[in-house]
Amino acid sequence: MNIIEEPSRKTPIMAETDVLIVGGGPAGLSASIAAAREGVNTMLIERYGCFGGVITQAMIGTIAWYRYAKTVDAGGIGLEFEKLAKDMNGSINVFGNIKNKEMIKTLEKEGLMANGEPTYEILDTEMFKCIADKLVQDANITPILHCSAVDVIMEDQTIIGVITESKSGRQAILAKRVIDATGDADIAYHSGVPFRKSPKNELMEVTVNYGCSGINIGKFLMYVYLNPGSIGDWGDTSGKEESSFSTYLVEPFNKAKKAGEIPKDVDIESFWTNYTDAGEITSFNGIHMTDIDPTDVWDLTKAEIEGRKRVMWAIEALKKYTPGFKKARLRTIGASVGTRESRKIMGEYEITEHDVRNEGHFEDSIGICPEFIDGYGIAIMPTTGRYFQVPYGIIVPQKVENLLVVGRCVAGDKISHAATRQMCCCTVTGQGAGVAAAISYKDNVSCRQVNLSKVQTSLKKQGVRIE
Repeated sequence: MNIIEEPSRKTPIMAETDVLIVGGGPAGLSASIAAAREGVNTMLIERYGCFGGVITQAMIGTIAWYRYAKTVDAGGIGLEFEKLAKDMNGSINVFGNIKNKEMIKTLEKEGLMANGEPTYEILDTEMFKCIADKLVQDANITPILHCSAVDVIMEDQTIIGVITESKSGRQAILAKRVIDATGDADIAYHSGVPFRKSPKNELMEVTVNYGCSGINIGKFLMYVYLNPGSIGDWGDTSGKEESSFSTYLVEPFNKAKKAGEIPKDVDIESFWTNYTDAGEITSFNGIHMTDIDPTDVWDLTKAEIEGRKRVMWAIEALKKYTPGFKKARLRTIGASVGTRESRKIMGEYEITEHDVRNEGHFEDSIGICPEFIDGYGIAIMPTTGRYFQVPYGIIVPQKVENLLVVGRCVAGDKISHAATRQMCCCTVTGQGAGVAAAISYKDNVSCRQVNLSKVQTSLKKQGVRIE
């Protein structure tokens, strides 16, 4: 690649703060709220025009779709997202209008309903933009939207701030502690933190989500009742969830492929997440594309454009081959492609497949996550109450001080990533980092040397389950 040499410049300082969080998705929101509750000045910057990350940008409202009647939850801010959404009429009862008694009985037997109520609700991904605003404002966090962190400011091996680009120009933000919640470990990368990234043909797929309107919901639900999907249809299970109900839908797309209406090398399947009284299904998770590197702008551009083309193929297949979809039409397409995997930092500890499959326990636990593994052809659901502890070491990067890294890019091996990338786990690592960053600053010690007993005590006060 050819290069140019930029002239040196003086960069104005736009703000200074105690704790700076870069990235406003589930992990970044949780980190900023947790830090602010510890009484430190907290700033949250986000490159898009709203907070919420994959919830609001990629239309992923299924923050709790893993939950069964016996699932042991992490508690903390992740559950607060759900509670506030319900209070603000910003969640949807996914099974609320099902009248078929046999289907209700099946769902209750499998633990997806209890006493006639679902074990989880779907977040309204549009309303969550407002919910996130309220969470940020109620916590007295300083928000900055439409602002991208493009470089870091270092003193030796210690991060002391970031360089941003926005409509206001190139500006600096200084911070005593920085939390990388970018999803791609962008801040860690610029800081020189060691990381690993699989070749793009081995990375998990990216997805363009879409919604439909004009659906006869009654006809569609009867079709689902007569042709139910199961967890075992789309992944290798541990056995206990093999026949458990899933909204997995592939038949119409296979028929379209057979008829030559969808290219045979195109992977289209769908998990529909919720429906409304207005004849809408607000999110289909089904346009999956491989060989995409989420840290490569050319690949992202390709995925967005190709993904939208495939959405139209999918809708035509639904209209032709799915009962209730005869008059269906496009409702929405996610504002951004949904990504699952890119950089993974090398941390003080690397969580492993053995840890997440065998209820790993750690003295430096900052929370728990249910035994929920979804990825690389594996589908294990927390139907029996099994869970693993999340160690602080996976968010502490090697070599760089006063930086914590949260969300899907925490340290770990391939299969553990299928667990730690989940939104429920991202909120756990985010909340743990927010508390740890705040306490380390107040105690004038590095994040690496923070008193973990204090961190765990504060997390418990914030409603997090540690053991």
